[in-house]
This record gives sequence, C-alpha cells and structure tokens, in this order.
Amino acid sequence: MKKIFGAKKNQEPPPTLQDATDRIGKRGDSVDEKIKKLDAELARYKEQIKKTRPGPAQEAIKARAMRILKQRRMYEGQRDMLYNQTYNLDQVAFASEGLKDAQQTMSAMKAANKELKGMMKTVKLEDIDSMQDEMMDLMDVSNEIQETLGRSYNVPDDIDEEELMGELDALEADMDFESNSVPSYLQPDKESDLDSELNLPAAPMGHTPAPPNRQQEDELGLPTVPQASIRS
Repeated sequence: MKKIFGAKKNQEPPPTLQDATDRIGKRGDSVDEKIKKLDAELARYKEQIKKTRPGPAQEAIKARAMRILKQRRMYEGQRDMLYNQTYNLDQVAFASEGLKDAQQTMSAMKAANKELKGMMKTVKLEDIDSMQDEMMDLMDVSNEIQETLGRSYNVPDDIDEEELMGELDALEADMDFESNSVPSYLQPDKESDLDSELNLPAAPMGHTPAPPNRQQEDELGLPTVPQASIRS
C-alpha cells in the first residue's frame, strides 16, 4: 500500500520566532559586511579622484564610484528592511512571552484556589472560636493555680496597712538613733586626772631655800661639812 499511495512524509515543525530572528540576523550581518567592503572601495576611489587631474581618467573613476554608491544604497535599503522585520519579530515574541506568563500565572492561581478551598473545608470558624475560648479558660485556671501555689502561709490576709507603716517608721527611727550613738567601749580613752582625784598638792617649782637653822644636806641626804672645819 505504501508503494502504491506513498507514505506520508514527516512534516517538519514550523520555525519558531527565535529561529526566524536568528536567520534574519545572519542576513543582516552579511549585508553589513558587503556595505563595509563598498565603503572601503569608495574611500579608495575618493583618493584617486583627488590625485588625478580633471579629464577622462577622473571621469572614469567617478563613474565607478557612482556604481559603488548605487550598490551601497541598495544594500542599505535591504538592511533597513531586515531591521524592520527583526523589530516586528521581537514585538511578536514579547507578546507571545507575555501570554505564556499570563497562562502560567492563571494556572498557578487556579491550583492555589483549589488548594485553599480544600483547606477551608477542613477548617471551621466555629471550631477556632471554641478552641480560643478553651485556651482562655485554661489560662485563667493556670493563673489561679500559680497564685495559690505562690501564697505565703505565715502572713495573714487581714493585716492593717497603717499598722505596718507605723512599725516601719519606728524601725527607721531606731536605726537612726543607733547610727548616731556610739558605745562607750568604742569611745577613745581619756587620761585620768589622779591628782585631782587624790587632792594632792602641786609639785614645787624650782629650788626652795632651806630654813636658816637646818643643816644643809648633800645630794645623798647626808649633812654637809663646812669648808672651814676641813681646812683647820
């Protein structure tokens, strides 16, 4: 059957925008190379025209230069046309990429919406409110337990605050009095005035003359011998 009717040829996929852009870009590069070559020839002909005198030779050079200028303008037109095609392809590619991004965004949003709907079915607002109320009750019970455990056993509840303030003021007054008074055993010792306590007479000042009828004594307390008796 394939020999009679022939087999279907595999159709090649259509070129993408990127393929078309690359192909046109290569053509544009080729045209640019041709224009550069023509510019080099024109520069050479200009130098020749400057060096030659007016006449048939100069006119021949000018005719060649005019032919090069016509080719250059033709290639410039082709290059501009290729640039326009590349610009149009870039615009189409930008629009196509924008639509692809929009499709992906819509797909992601649809998937997220479906997931949110499934999650909302498992979560109920009434259950959340009930759980919050239970948590508040548990916190209140916990606070009451902590207050009960932290209660002091020795302090009665019916204490008068004014009485406590009076005791506090009395303690402060006692502390001030103790800080101002110094014990006797910490005071510095004073020299005792034994003379005033014993009522003794004051010590004589200087040498008092001996009575006239009293015999004089030496430094050892013995009576002194008169000098005249020693000489005789």
